[in-house]
Amino acid sequence: MTLISGKLPGTVVLAVAGAAGTSLIVTSYRLAEWQHGSPFPLFWLGLLLFAVPAIAVAGRRDVSPSVRLGVLVGYAAFTYLPKLLRNPDGPLYHDEFAHWRQSQEILTDGRLFETNPIVRVIGDFPGLHATVASIAALAGISVWQAALVVLVLAHVLVVLGVAVLAGDLWGNPRVAAVAAVIYSLNSSFLFFDTQFGYESLAIPLLIWTLVTLLRALRASLRAARLGWSALTLLLAGATIATHHLTALWLIGVMLLVSTVLSVRSFRSVATATAWALTGATAALVAAWLIWVSPRTAGYLDPYFGQALDQAAGMAGKHGSGSRQLFSQSIAPWWERAAAFVAPPIAMLGMGLAVIRLWRDRSGGPVDRSARLSLLILGSLYFPAALLILTPSGAEGARRSWAFSYLGIALVVAPVVGALLNRFRFIAGGLLAVTTVLLVGNVAAGMNPSYRFPGPPAFGSDTRAASPEMLAASAWLRRTQGRDLRIVADRYSGLIFGSYGGQDPVTGSGTFPTYDLYLAEPGRPISAPLLSQLQSWRFGYLVVDRRMALEVPDIKIYFETNEPIPHGDRPAFTLAQLTKFDSLPWTIKIYDSSDVAIYRFDFGSLRASASGGTP
Repeated sequence: MTLISGKLPGTVVLAVAGAAGTSLIVTSYRLAEWQHGSPFPLFWLGLLLFAVPAIAVAGRRDVSPSVRLGVLVGYAAFTYLPKLLRNPDGPLYHDEFAHWRQSQEILTDGRLFETNPIVRVIGDFPGLHATVASIAALAGISVWQAALVVLVLAHVLVVLGVAVLAGDLWGNPRVAAVAAVIYSLNSSFLFFDTQFGYESLAIPLLIWTLVTLLRALRASLRAARLGWSALTLLLAGATIATHHLTALWLIGVMLLVSTVLSVRSFRSVATATAWALTGATAALVAAWLIWVSPRTAGYLDPYFGQALDQAAGMAGKHGSGSRQLFSQSIAPWWERAAAFVAPPIAMLGMGLAVIRLWRDRSGGPVDRSARLSLLILGSLYFPAALLILTPSGAEGARRSWAFSYLGIALVVAPVVGALLNRFRFIAGGLLAVTTVLLVGNVAAGMNPSYRFPGPPAFGSDTRAASPEMLAASAWLRRTQGRDLRIVADRYSGLIFGSYGGQDPVTGSGTFPTYDLYLAEPGRPISAPLLSQLQSWRFGYLVVDRRMALEVPDIKIYFETNEPIPHGDRPAFTLAQLTKFDSLPWTIKIYDSSDVAIYRFDFGSLRASASGGTP
């Protein structure tokens, strides 16, 4: 560490390490894309080559505030590189297609709150899309370039926000830096919360809302308290306008702080302020969900309901509802081992934090109440980790860790700081533990297909954009126009709904369009479904014949609740998918190797739906 003890040598070492680390990450991506070997060792070597010395510098006691700030900013920027290098040119993940489409529509048409065909509810939360579209219009750059500007800044603000919040809670710059590093170890930090998605902007908004809330509660002067309170409500309003779940988590954290503060100091200005701000934020969120986005509850309900049902099934006699971790995963053994070790390490850290908080008497009622509230928040990580064993709960569990890990980071950081103060020789061991947590949490939170490139694959949210599918969507838009209502599977819908500019539907319990594909040749198709297609003016059908040849990579054909068996063999036959060639009310207008597009003949469709002869 002598090389990085000084200001200039440390800067040079980190710059060289960053350049070398970036080269190794790029090389690992090329290996994955060309399938010339395992990309995992090179990826982690490249990431840790910069991250480890940066963490070591940020956690030093004798580092100046300006150097510590610069290192944290550099660390935040470098940890955005894996996602940036993964897809620098355009959307890749499932939700990115939806958010890119929504921002593009705002830039083109200038209208907010338009329904999104890929994720119906995101149009009700335009904070991210309006920001991106505004930057694109003002700077004269593309929507994707504007999105990268917003996402990089948001990622940096996450790291700095955690550091500021920890500094306010503990009054120690070293502990503040450690807290920022611990938070960066959560499973969403590298890939999920760096994607073009509303969480990526909403989470820094939540963190900075908590910063202003804490300062409002600690303010001794009325003018300062009112100023910080106004800023808290402004940021809370921006949060609900950006993302529903983050806003609900914000209310939960504010309720925790208010409740604990009431127990500790019932009759105080801080308690009254906490409840006033919590009530006002809850009213903002409720008003938004009632009048702006009333369909949010219906959108979230199936995820929560199924997760609870499957969790109950796991506890039952036959263990129904469970899923096997790393099933058919190509992740190396050491990644999987680290994923299983990470929760016990976090539990050990939380146990030490409980002991420290029990003995700690520093700070006023506000600080102590906030610390206890964050301890409770961090403890939610562990029951959520159990939900990863359920198919429906897994997605919610992964999303929750970005919030619960904030509590872990803020209460465990002073424990780490105390260990470093008393036992200098332990620094190397703590860096090793940090590495294990980083590797394990990322492995538990993201599949390799999300993290590494590769050839186009059927049934993969990240590799759906095959040249053939892109060509089909471009042809339909060029020849028939945009905003067409089409029936498609999940993966065709991603491409046709984003790059193609169409309005696809991929099926639901109330509109089971997958029954079109499931119908056997020569058997009648549901008359109510055909009536819905006609009355809702659906004009086109997209058929990907790979559904009869391959099993989807993520075991979903249309949507999570589909009544389709998910085994080791395709759920469709080629006859089911080619029957549209001979139906009188579907006219083939496009055909390639795997993709066919049909136009509905509404005259014949009316006759079929009513039982007449076309």
